[in-house]
Amino acid sequence: MKRKSKFFSGKSLFLKYMNVSVIIVFLSFLLLGVILTMTISGYWYNEKHTTLATRAENIAEYVRMNLRIARIGEDGRNDFEWINSDYSEYMNEFLHIYAGDVDSDIIIVDKNSNIVMSVSDNKRVSPGMNIKNEIVEKAISQNTTFEKSNLGGAYPDERYVSTKAIYGRNGLDILGAVIITTNTNDIDNFMGMVMQIFILAAIATLSMSILAIGVFSYNMVKPLRQMSSAAKEFGKGDFSVRVSATGNDEIKELATAFNNMAESLSASETTRKSFVANVSHELKTPMTTIAGFIDGILDGTIPVEKQDYYLHIVSEEIKRLSRLVRSMLDLSRIDNVLVSVILTFEQEIDRKRIEIRGLDTISAKVVYGDKDLLHQVVYNLIENAVKFTNEGGYIEFNIVESLERFDFIIRNSGMGIKTSEI
Repeated sequence: MKRKSKFFSGKSLFLKYMNVSVIIVFLSFLLLGVILTMTISGYWYNEKHTTLATRAENIAEYVRMNLRIARIGEDGRNDFEWINSDYSEYMNEFLHIYAGDVDSDIIIVDKNSNIVMSVSDNKRVSPGMNIKNEIVEKAISQNTTFEKSNLGGAYPDERYVSTKAIYGRNGLDILGAVIITTNTNDIDNFMGMVMQIFILAAIATLSMSILAIGVFSYNMVKPLRQMSSAAKEFGKGDFSVRVSATGNDEIKELATAFNNMAESLSASETTRKSFVANVSHELKTPMTTIAGFIDGILDGTIPVEKQDYYLHIVSEEIKRLSRLVRSMLDLSRIDNVLVSVILTFEQEIDRKRIEIRGLDTISAKVVYGDKDLLHQVVYNLIENAVKFTNEGGYIEFNIVESLERFDFIIRNSGMGIKTSEI
């Protein structure tokens, strides 16, 4: 069974970043769509309101200027009496022009809600019909209105309705009202077209954004995946893996630090292996010598008069073993600059039987500086100490720490430097 790649699993940093980014982009487009819809709807509503209200006001004023009187007929209806008897024909033409210009129905009612004139294909709003409705009542009492309504069932669906009261020639008495209605399909169709364009543009933009985010995310987490893979190799003992460091950001700094750590681990591991190999080799010689001389004393091969001589040799070999064991105990600090430099002079130290003191009592200190330069300084100091220490002598290391600094002290049993040469 093929194992699923962690890169595309739910725990993948790549997928988490992708999911969050896509959600943010999607919500941004959703918010933009809502704002766009509200803005266009509000603008369209205000524009329609202004247009219809202006037309209703113009028609109301035109009617008022050409109206002589509003009278009550024998049937109780409140009829308009025009200044010119032929005015009704001119009024019809005038209303038809207005109605066609704004694609709407125009209705003129008296103050009893009786339809006096109308331009509409709807038979329910023909002259002679009565449309008792709260909107008409508002128009007569409040002068002007604009809202959505079906005029009390006169229309099968809601329409935009703008009304304007018709005043008498004295400008005080309200004789009726002008009602202009238009359907809402135009704004619905327009909004549908706008949303269709927006959705297509959003899908295209979202697709491009997802692709761009995917490429960016992949490249961004690539060094992290390399670090994860390299860390696993480090766990197996392979310190040769390195991470590619490109760009000029925090990821590059992290990759550079990781590679520096890998170099340090590789050097430390090489030193450890070399140290263990050397110690293993060095342990064989004194152990063989000690065992041979002890066996010779026990089985009588070595005469009594020479036993003290060989016991002295055994004692020296035991001291050498002690130094080797102490070095092994310091294995946990093998990456320490001091210890690594001492191991460099191990053969010379053994040859001169120099005792190393202080490594088991001083603690490691962190120094921020150039590692190579620090190594060179310590190397020069220890080289001089080994060179000028007498055979069978000692070299002692110590660190004296104060509030703002610490001093690294090397002392040996050599003759030292003459006062005149200091």
